[in-house]
Amino acid sequence: MAEFLEMRGIVKTFPGVLALDHVNLSVRKGEVHALLGENGAGKSTLMKILSGAYQKDEGEIFFDGQKVEINSAQDAQALNISTIYQELNLTEQLTVAENIFMGRQLMKNRFQVDWRRMYDEAQKLLDELGVAVNAHQLVRDLGVAQKQMVEVAKALSINSKVLILDEPTAPLTNREIDTLFDTIRMLKARGVSMIYISHRLEEVMEICDRATIMRDGTNVTALNVADTNLDEIIRYMVGRELKEKFPKIHLEPGAERLRVENIQAGKQVRGVSLSARGGEILGIAGLVGAGRTETARAIFGMDPKESGEIYVDGQKVTIEQPLDAIRAGIGFVTEDRKGEGLVLPLPISQNMTLATLDKFGSALHLSLSQERSTVNEYIDKLNIKTPSPQQLARNLSGGNQQKVVLAKWLLSDSKVIIFDEPTRGIDVGAKIEVYNIINSLIRSGVAVIMISSELPEILGMSDRVAVMHQGEITGVFDNDGTLTQEKILYYATGGEKHTA
Repeated sequence: MAEFLEMRGIVKTFPGVLALDHVNLSVRKGEVHALLGENGAGKSTLMKILSGAYQKDEGEIFFDGQKVEINSAQDAQALNISTIYQELNLTEQLTVAENIFMGRQLMKNRFQVDWRRMYDEAQKLLDELGVAVNAHQLVRDLGVAQKQMVEVAKALSINSKVLILDEPTAPLTNREIDTLFDTIRMLKARGVSMIYISHRLEEVMEICDRATIMRDGTNVTALNVADTNLDEIIRYMVGRELKEKFPKIHLEPGAERLRVENIQAGKQVRGVSLSARGGEILGIAGLVGAGRTETARAIFGMDPKESGEIYVDGQKVTIEQPLDAIRAGIGFVTEDRKGEGLVLPLPISQNMTLATLDKFGSALHLSLSQERSTVNEYIDKLNIKTPSPQQLARNLSGGNQQKVVLAKWLLSDSKVIIFDEPTRGIDVGAKIEVYNIINSLIRSGVAVIMISSELPEILGMSDRVAVMHQGEITGVFDNDGTLTQEKILYYATGGEKHTA
């Protein structure tokens, strides 16, 4: 089958970094082509060149047999290339139809928008996708999966020939993922070519036809998905065999470090009580909307509590804001690393020391040399790939950004650290590095609370598992080898309450 899109010998450099070194990518018409690699492999840079956000330094791009130049987003749009990013690109205050036709409003004449036709066309696209959304609804009132389908409708409205899907399932539930896959199959049948970027390799095996694998800015291989398996893909991605996906260590738990009694915070945290001991990982499982993140935010003082008590090392503490939590010895690795975990325009060094500036002097005088040596120590310790500690946080790959967030809390000497989706959107190799960092924390006597939507991760790393449903804990179980995904899902969907 002829190649519909070809990128040949693409080179891209940034100051001090060769991001892409003569990379090739070829995609056929009507295929779902996986683009795989660890964080920092160059996938996003390659796609930003294809979508016009970056300009290549060397190389050629061929589209439907013709050599083309893509120097801007407008050039990509003219070729009918669309991107659906992990961070959705919608304007919350506008209606669905206004978002779909943004910058391309349907006009009656030079001065008047044809609102009726625009809403009718938008509704037709949504109905075609089988999405229960009204074109008149404001985007801010939609769920994440619905917003993503609005992005797909937008891509359909410009008759996309190539659709780039960047971690499209990261925020979705299993049912929503099934709906998305049905849509992908429908687009494929219409001849749309799709480039699918995901760290969830099981999905790649299910939905993709071929895969291109990158490592350190170069091509490793291209292969047919039907002719390979997960172990082989991982070996190509990381350049080594990963013996164990979940490097769990088993320690004798110490004294109770955190106790939460009857926390009430809005509709999604209803009388939650839990405890975590030093040297153990308490996993918190539940479906989307169960109140897991809201519970963590209430404990950490990010959201107001109506009632409830919190004890750290047996002492009752008052937490009304995050600073109170930090002073009490609680750290929080938020699921939204870009929005809440990092200050993206600041360098790595300042992000790392943000929660612990008092370690490096007073408000009037910081010891920059001490800060610099500590930052360098943690860059080495966590294997953060960066040309310099002064690299801006926004320029790092997802996995390296996550490590900077982790370093911030490792520096804080917290007694309790809450991890909310600690491995979301990072590759398989970086995941294992994160798990090993968590292992080093529990070895030092820290109590770790890990919220995750991935049940294999919960079962693979937790000592005990608390399951939530509609703002309440429905079960707490020892993860002693008898706990199953089915049992967790039973309690996550409101099964009888059970306390282990």
